[in-house]
This record gives sequence, structure tokens and C-alpha cells, in this order.
Amino acid sequence: EIFRLTRGYPYFLQEWGYQAWNHASVSPITLQVVQEASDLVSRRLDENFFRVRFDRLTPREKMFLRAMAELGAGPYRTGDVADKLKVKISTLGPLRAGLIKKGMVYSPSYGDMAFTVPLFDEFIRRAIPRLET
Repeated sequence: EIFRLTRGYPYFLQEWGYQAWNHASVSPITLQVVQEASDLVSRRLDENFFRVRFDRLTPREKMFLRAMAELGAGPYRTGDVADKLKVKISTLGPLRAGLIKKGMVYSPSYGDMAFTVPLFDEFIRRAIPRLET
């Protein structure tokens, strides 16, 4: 279950395992313990992992990522992000390039973008509850 929740991302595996271990009263760790630790893990990742990255972003970059998150699971097309933001696709090139340079997104294939870490779309939706265009 921890592997599914973390999408296999090493740091998240470590955090979930650490919190589940500390929460468990006996070994082995049960599914119930993992579920009980999940809220704490989510808060800790928000505060200590995602927020650090989020705080480096400009307001426009945040809205770009929020539009991506609005589209659901990636990968994402720049044209779809432009539609969500109600802007011309040509205006997003520099913004997209800046987000790639900052390590927030990458291009898994021509014309596509994806978040560089799993669960970041969920954090973005928590951090910015509504997409404002």
C-alpha cells in the first residue's frame, strides 16, 4: 500500500515508512497503521517537501501548475494548459521553459509535460483550491 501511495518515489517511501513505523505499536506494520499515518505524512510532505518548491515560484508559474493539476493525471499538453488559463499557447513558452529550468516539470515526450515528482498535482490543488484565470 505504501508503494501505491508514494508512486514508488524514494523520499516518499522513506517518509511513509518512517511515520508508519513510529505510529505502529507492534511489528509488522499493518494496513490500518499505514492508513492512520497517511494524514500526518501528507501534512509533512506538504510542509517540508512540496512547500519549499512551491514558494520559489512566481504567481504566474503557480497558476500554470494549477492549470496542469486541474487537468488531472499527466502528461499534459501546453495547448490544454493554455485553454484552462484562457490564454494563447504562444504566451506560455517562456513560462514552461522557466518551470523546466526550475525542475518543476519535464517533457517526457515531444509536446508533453509532467510534474517531476509524483503527488505534486494533489499538493497544488490543496495549496490553490481554485484555478483563477
